[in-house]
Amino acid sequence: MTPNAGTTKEEEAAKEVAAVAADMEPLIPGLPDEVAEQCLLHLPFPYQALARSVSSAWNRALSGPAFLRAKAELSAALSLPYLFVFAFHPTSHRLQWQALDPRTRRWFVLPPMSLPAGGSAPLCPPAFACAALPHRGEIYVLGGMRSDTETPLRTLVTYRAATNSWSAAAPMPTPRSFFAAGAIGGRIFAAGGGDGGISAVECYDPAADRWLPAAGMRCGMARYDAAVVGRRMYVTEGWRWPFYASPRAGVYDVDRDAWEEMSEGMREGWTGSSAVVGDRLLIVTDYGDGRVKAYDAESDAWRGVEGGGVPPALKRPYAVSGADGEIYVVGSGLEVGVGTVVAGAGRGRRRGRKRG
Repeated sequence: MTPNAGTTKEEEAAKEVAAVAADMEPLIPGLPDEVAEQCLLHLPFPYQALARSVSSAWNRALSGPAFLRAKAELSAALSLPYLFVFAFHPTSHRLQWQALDPRTRRWFVLPPMSLPAGGSAPLCPPAFACAALPHRGEIYVLGGMRSDTETPLRTLVTYRAATNSWSAAAPMPTPRSFFAAGAIGGRIFAAGGGDGGISAVECYDPAADRWLPAAGMRCGMARYDAAVVGRRMYVTEGWRWPFYASPRAGVYDVDRDAWEEMSEGMREGWTGSSAVVGDRLLIVTDYGDGRVKAYDAESDAWRGVEGGGVPPALKRPYAVSGADGEIYVVGSGLEVGVGTVVAGAGRGRRRGRKRG
């Protein structure tokens, strides 16, 4: 039977009534929508994709621009302690980002990262550089290298926790691999790279989505490790042993837009992966039992931190980060060691524990 015009109008009217009813549907029965929205704001971001399927009202609330802005502001205010790890399979080199909620000790797999044009080409995972702006709830993955042609990349991709999604951003002016990246004053700096032949430094402004030049390095460097303390970025190629020459290292001061030599004690003792806790620079050594050392600027020396080394269950290579008075060490099997950094008499002390 072919519907007549009257039937069509009735169907349209029914749809309108259904839409109005959906708009009036409470987010959480028994609670005012203002209170329910506050509950949804505190929902851990990995659950938001599932929460959108609960109801049309939840989908609209979680997808609305006002909710996303409020979520970003709340994340910045509370400094939600998620630990993000860039992992890859040792054989296939398949890339995967994961996030750990230390409160529940649960890992969440993030959506696949947007890959460069021709993303099916094999990539070299260690060649990327990463930086984060926690107050914006964003992670930046820069550069990289095709492993088949050893061609460096200009790519910049951004992850936003508020939407649990990746997007491409303005590419770097200079293709880079094995380089240093750090966040200072709400901007991302990229320095050095390759085999040490790149001395150019560039600065990314997320608000404008554009790159600007910064003061070049005194000499190009390939990254071994880098750290940002305050408004200064420290970059090092490694330590002397077992090589015959001292490694190159430099310090960038953003307020002066200038580079200076790294002090000898800092350069020669930088023997591991770094983490910044407050205004303290620490490293987890890449040899032995993974002892933690803290840098003492007054004596220009690294001092061993009490409390033992990294738990033996954690296997190298390590990924290291610091936040809220704690140092996090992630092993190759995604086992996590957490150390609480406390002030001691004349030297740092660390209370360690392991989280599965």
